[in-house]
Amino acid sequence: MIAIELLETASSSAAHALSTLASTPLAEPAPRGIDTEGVVTFFASKIAPILLAVLGVIFIGRASRGEISKVLTSSAIAIVGLAFIAGAATLFFIGDYLIDLIFE
Repeated sequence: MIAIELLETASSSAAHALSTLASTPLAEPAPRGIDTEGVVTFFASKIAPILLAVLGVIFIGRASRGEISKVLTSSAIAIVGLAFIAGAATLFFIGDYLIDLIFE
């Protein structure tokens, strides 16, 4: 008799606990995206200096073999490429400024 009452009490308590858990909404984690600023910072701080060092070694190697015209051409191409990258970054910041200005 006592065992039956204990089982009924336990089952009703368990049912109450389950209904409370079922009625409580679970907090969903906020959606996560790609940290683009972190990726750009990583490339700018780690990858770009390595690539520039490799270009420097190639240019020095060519210059030591007497291929000055090829070194100057490659250097000019590299400088133009860096100018395009700087221009793209500038346009990005100008666009961000214009969007902030328009939608404020």
